[in-house]
Amino acid sequence: MTTTALELPANVATWQRLCAKADLVPFSGVAAWLEAPSGAAQVALFYLPGHTPELYAIAHADPFSNANVLAYGIVGSLKGVPVVASPLYKQHFRLEDGQCLEDENVKLRSWRVGFNGNEVWIAT
Repeated sequence: MTTTALELPANVATWQRLCAKADLVPFSGVAAWLEAPSGAAQVALFYLPGHTPELYAIAHADPFSNANVLAYGIVGSLKGVPVVASPLYKQHFRLEDGQCLEDENVKLRSWRVGFNGNEVWIAT
């Protein structure tokens, strides 16, 4: 499978390499540490080959338990929308924007992310 290059905006300083594509697990999540000008954060990366888009990044911290566990949640879809279910209390979060489907007042931080060759890049 070929990986298309990420269209990096002119302000490339706002993007940084996060990990290699080989670090990802298809149809699952992995946790990554992000050092950014806005502060450090734990990120949950989800790789869904064949889906558009294939790569998603949301906060790793579950807001209901305050534990960093979302990368270990069950990945699936509800009504055709990719989600992750928290492994602790089972709330569903949309991968595209971090919105909790059970509580409209809860939304995780999300990042723009994509492949640049065999590397994963994230907007900071």
